[in-house]
Amino acid sequence: MNNNQTLEKLKQMRLSGMATLHLQQLENNLYTEVTCDEYLGILVDHQWEQRQQQQIDRLFKQAYFKQKASIAEVSYNQERNLDKNMFHRLATLDFMTRKENIIITGASGVGKSFLAQAFGNQACLNTKKVRYANTARLFANLKLAKLDGTYLKELKKLAKMDLLILDDFGLQGFDKQARESLMDIIDDRHQNCSTIIASQIPVSVWYEIIGEGTIADAILDRIVNSSHRIELKGESLRKGTLKSN
Repeated sequence: MNNNQTLEKLKQMRLSGMATLHLQQLENNLYTEVTCDEYLGILVDHQWEQRQQQQIDRLFKQAYFKQKASIAEVSYNQERNLDKNMFHRLATLDFMTRKENIIITGASGVGKSFLAQAFGNQACLNTKKVRYANTARLFANLKLAKLDGTYLKELKKLAKMDLLILDDFGLQGFDKQARESLMDIIDDRHQNCSTIIASQIPVSVWYEIIGEGTIADAILDRIVNSSHRIELKGESLRKGTLKSN
């Protein structure tokens, strides 16, 4: 078998990473000093790294993030009321292992969305499935899904996410369908996977915003009791050059 046949078979088996590196070896003699076992290991490692990166790229695309955000870019100035040690403990994603939630609150522009998406970014890098959504738009889409018969299918998609990020929570009031959808989402995820909620509205007011006491109690019991709380303060970051909400 000649080298061209080998390369073609590697490509047909979707081992393009191995094929690319092997072609470079043929053209440039990169690994003349290694044994056959070592060379095979190099090829396999290269293919694995390529597959890993492709998976991460897909996860980022499917997350629908609004902005690029990373843990390394987070600001910890004192005015923000953001504890660096606590944040970095959360950034290890142990809260996801324990199926816990995070609630991020604060005024407009203090960086809630950025922090939430930084956690999401970290989760994608760890090959976790993430979905970022504006809460009002998500409920509007679920309302349409009820009309066209795809509601349960959409709920299953959300339930499969290792991390769901609900941004701008509570900016619009909850009607009956929105309450029911929120209950369905939270009930599916409770003790199964993690949710991050970012909101301008203090948690103390969520009961009134959700409405329908029994449903509100059930929702808040599932969200709040298993949540880490981040309460951001300070002026809007949009006024400066730092990353903003």
